[in-house]
Amino acid sequence: MRKKIVAGNWKMNKTAQEAFVLATEVAELVKSSVSADVQVIMSTPALYLTGVNQVIEGIPNLAVAAQNCHEKASGAYTGEISAAMLASAGVQYVILGHSERRQYFAESNEQLAAKTDAALANGLTPLFCCGESLETREGADFLGHVAQQLTESLFHLSAEDFAKVVIAYEPIWAIGTGLTASSDQAQEMHAYLRAHIAKQYGQNIADSISILYGGSCNAKNAKELFACPDVDGGLIGGASLVAADFITIATSY
Repeated sequence: MRKKIVAGNWKMNKTAQEAFVLATEVAELVKSSVSADVQVIMSTPALYLTGVNQVIEGIPNLAVAAQNCHEKASGAYTGEISAAMLASAGVQYVILGHSERRQYFAESNEQLAAKTDAALANGLTPLFCCGESLETREGADFLGHVAQQLTESLFHLSAEDFAKVVIAYEPIWAIGTGLTASSDQAQEMHAYLRAHIAKQYGQNIADSISILYGGSCNAKNAKELFACPDVDGGLIGGASLVAADFITIATSY
């Protein structure tokens, strides 16, 4: 059975004081309301990772994630954070290839392959993001475009390592644009990606991989999205900044 995952991406939000209030609220609600078989993740700004990790200590289905890591183990890369540093601080997950990183920092599939290798080598679970812009969506092969991101960044991995990755599909065209991706559109892409994985690694591996939906999933639409057979949870943006909304999503299975 695939793991159910709800991961909140705080992005560049919350002061230190606000962050620890939110983390504490989420921790209490996870303990009281969320099923033990749902993995809840808070992806906080790097500055707060160790502090939030202390807040959630002892809650087995609650973890923290970094929003990025560098592909190099160490060196003269001012402002960057390595996978080894994250692991040493008790971080378990790291988001890689988020659409904002691809857009604003020109992260390539090749670079993300190296980041994935670094994360796995240090025992981190990558939350690997993929998705398409509106221009690509309106083209002839938007499904193939997203599948190619997996091919170029992940398909060099052994089956054993690939099985450790979580996929997060982001329909970039439906995030903050006023457009909405339907549950049918989400299911179509998730099923296509799972079939693409099966061609490379076999059906057993494909069936074991959690594929999250990351397109403006919120407290109102989560239940419908999570009912799709190939949607295994969500990568949540704005709704993860309000504890009650985030937990409503985490209890939507």
